[in-house]
Amino acid sequence: MRILADRRRLVAEARATIARGSKSFRTASRLFDRETRERAWLLYAWCRACDDLADGQTLGHDARAGVDGAAAIALMRARTAAVLAGEEVGDMPFDALGLVARECSIPHAFIQDHLQGFALDAEGWRPRTEHDLLTYCYHVAGAVGCMMAVLMGVDANDTDTLDRASDLGIAFQLANIARDVGADHAAGRCYLPVSWLDEHGLCEDGLMEPASRAELAILAARLDALAAVYEDSARVGARRLPFRSRWAVLSAAGIYGAIAREVARRGPAAWDERVRIGKPDKLRHMIAAWREAGRPAAAAVVARTGLWTRRVRADPVLPPSASADEHPPKRPTAPSISPDAAHGGSRS
Repeated sequence: MRILADRRRLVAEARATIARGSKSFRTASRLFDRETRERAWLLYAWCRACDDLADGQTLGHDARAGVDGAAAIALMRARTAAVLAGEEVGDMPFDALGLVARECSIPHAFIQDHLQGFALDAEGWRPRTEHDLLTYCYHVAGAVGCMMAVLMGVDANDTDTLDRASDLGIAFQLANIARDVGADHAAGRCYLPVSWLDEHGLCEDGLMEPASRAELAILAARLDALAAVYEDSARVGARRLPFRSRWAVLSAAGIYGAIAREVARRGPAAWDERVRIGKPDKLRHMIAAWREAGRPAAAAVVARTGLWTRRVRADPVLPPSASADEHPPKRPTAPSISPDAAHGGSRS
C-alpha cells in the first residue's frame, strides 16, 4: 500500500508541476490514456526540475543571477544516478523519474543524453554550424522525445520510430529557439549557429538592434523551414502509436509547428512580444490532429533520409555523452533547406 500511496503522491505533485510549468504540454497530455498521461507528468517533472536547476529558475521563470552551473549539473547528475539505482532522494521530480524509468524501462542512455544538454548550457556553449544546432536540439528535446516514445509503448530497439520521436523534439526546440531569440539574447545566450550569423553579416551582440531585424527574420524563417522537415518525419512515426498517443503527439506537433510558422510570418516584428498560441487555435489543432489520427496509416514506407540522427555523435566541440559507445561512425548532417521546399511535406 505504501508503494501505491507514494505513486499517487508523486503523480499528484507532478500534475501540479505541469499545470504551472507548461500550458501546451498540459493540454496535449490530456489526450493520452490515464496511464500514459500520468507517466508523461512524472517525466515532465524531472525535465522541468533539471531545467530550473540549470538556469536558476522556478518553473521556467524568475531566473536568478550568479547560478553555479557546475554545481547545479553535479547535483542533478547525482540525484538522477541515485534514483536510477533504485534509491529515493526525497526530491519529488527525481523520485518521479526513478518511478517512471522503472515502470517503462526507459534506456538510461536517453536520460544521460538529456542531462548533457543542461551541461552544454551551463558551460555557455554556442553552436557554430547547423549540425551543432541539431545536436543541441537533440540533447535538450530530442532525447525527451525518445523517452516519451518508450513510455507510450515504443520498443527500445525500434530505432526508426525512436529517430522520428527525436525528430519531433528537435522540431519543438527549433520552434522554441525561433520564438525566444530576444529572450535568449537578454539572458546572454544565442542558439543561432555562428555560420548562419556570418552568412547574414550579423553579430551576437547586436542581434536585436533594429538594423539587424530584417536579416534575423530570414534566419527565423530558416528555423521554421528546418523544423517543418523534422515535424514531417515525426508525423510518420506517430502513425505507429496507439490512437490516444497518436492524437496527443499530432496535437503537440500542430501547436508547436504553429509557433514556428507565426514567428516566420511576423518577420522583423516577431520579437516585439512573445508568440503565443491561444486556446481557440490549440483547440483547432487538436481537432485537426484527431482527424489525422483517425485516418488509416499509409501503406507506403517513408524513408527517413538526409536528416540528422541521434545515433551520430556530433562535432568535437560537443563534450562526449555518457552513451557515446552506442553510436556508429558519423553520417552527413542535414542540408540547409529553403522555406518553400520545406513546406512541401504534410504541413498545412
